[in-house]
Amino acid sequence: MPVYEYECSRCEKIHEVQQKISDDPMTTCPDCGGEVKKLISMSSFQLKGGGWYADGYSGPSNNKGKNGDSGKKKGDGSGKPACGSDSACKSCPAAAAS
Repeated sequence: MPVYEYECSRCEKIHEVQQKISDDPMTTCPDCGGEVKKLISMSSFQLKGGGWYADGYSGPSNNKGKNGDSGKKKGDGSGKPACGSDSACKSCPAAAAS
């Protein structure tokens, strides 16, 4: 269940409250009855070290299939992007691979 932070405008206390996403947001301070506002705080979820996001999705050298190929389409040498588009797109990864 997510933890939300609320700050009271009257007593300036910060309250951490566990709520379901479907629950209505807190509107009054449980200590003084003042109006509270929801704070946007930093997530406690961090990706550190190795793992699926670094080893499985970081680049073509780590996306190897069973036969050692990267699994990406390569151009046929015609200069057209591997995706089959008639025009090359500067931001298209398929165009950069050919």
